Amino acid sequence: MKISVLRTPHPRVFPNVDELGFGRYFADHMFLMNYDQENGWHDPRVVPYETLGLDPANLTLHYGQTIFEGLKAFRWNDGSVNLFRVNDHVQRFSRSAAHLCIPAFEEDVVLEGIKRLVDVDRNWVPAQRGTALYLRPTLIATDNALGVRPSKTYMMFIICSPVGNYYAKGMAPTRILVEQRYSRAAHGGLGDAKTAANYAASLLAAEEAKRKGFDQVLWLDADTHNYAEEVGTMNIFFVINGVLVTPPLGGTILDGITRRTVLALASEWGIPTQERPISMHEVTQAHADGTLQEVFGSGTAAVISQVGELYYQDRPLVIEEKPGSLRERLYKAITGIQYGEITDTHHWITPVPVATNGNGNGHAKKELAESLGGDVSGGH
Repeated sequence: MKISVLRTPHPRVFPNVDELGFGRYFADHMFLMNYDQENGWHDPRVVPYETLGLDPANLTLHYGQTIFEGLKAFRWNDGSVNLFRVNDHVQRFSRSAAHLCIPAFEEDVVLEGIKRLVDVDRNWVPAQRGTALYLRPTLIATDNALGVRPSKTYMMFIICSPVGNYYAKGMAPTRILVEQRYSRAAHGGLGDAKTAANYAASLLAAEEAKRKGFDQVLWLDADTHNYAEEVGTMNIFFVINGVLVTPPLGGTILDGITRRTVLALASEWGIPTQERPISMHEVTQAHADGTLQEVFGSGTAAVISQVGELYYQDRPLVIEEKPGSLRERLYKAITGIQYGEITDTHHWITPVPVATNGNGNGHAKKELAESLGGDVSGGH
């Protein structure tokens, strides 16, 4: 399918980089594509950012048939813009769609749509270390009717946001409340799909934890409330006596792309890794005997986030990370690859080529050169 591009005649002013935060500002354009039973997925296009007109009877608003993804584009020192593990994100987007009875789409079309969108909004990719252009692919039902059933029509859209640190406190260690009352997901549910329902289910516990002075919660399994599953909206890792341990995928835990990256790098470095159930009894015992060396979360938004305290059964378990930690090494390696400072030997990087003709995008290269104060090459 050909992707059309309509550029905005009224570009926005880029915000102050120091004020970016996360998800506060949005770029000039968005990607749209529609589905109906007669035409299938059709009309992929990049258009000016706009509001969506939804009928009050829209199925998504009532029954939550919606999925989304989150990935990043990074500007390298040579001026090029590159996506990190975009293929993995598109594939997970496809798996989430199947989980919510949403018709399959051509992954190559979505991949090309992401690249075209990022190219059109190339000037929105910040250049400072620690910043990126965050992309949010989203898919919603668009039938207007009441009654619980899969929609017959859908809209896919992708928006972009220049971002800095995910947490307001930056890279400081987080205080985590071990949640023993609420559950994020149960076996047979939606825990392994990136759908709005999972995040809605997390809000109450997270807000209660924040009122108590914590940054997030550690989710335990819904059956016994004993086994660690996820921390906030991230996958969780423990380093116990030199072994990197993370809960196994099995329907209640999201198959995190950064989680995959952590496991791949640790394995390459010869660090013992285990994907297995880990109970809070084991965690507290390891803390008591001094073998709990590190705890951290992994995710696209925060990359690697150090956990400095787990508060469990009215008792703080303080984790004092030592210099040269595995978490620190992983963070440096992942961000080094993302920013082009370390050679990508895994084919995780996808360059975003600069368009040179068609659909009014021929000025992209000139605009990029002007924004950076000089000449630039095409994709890295």
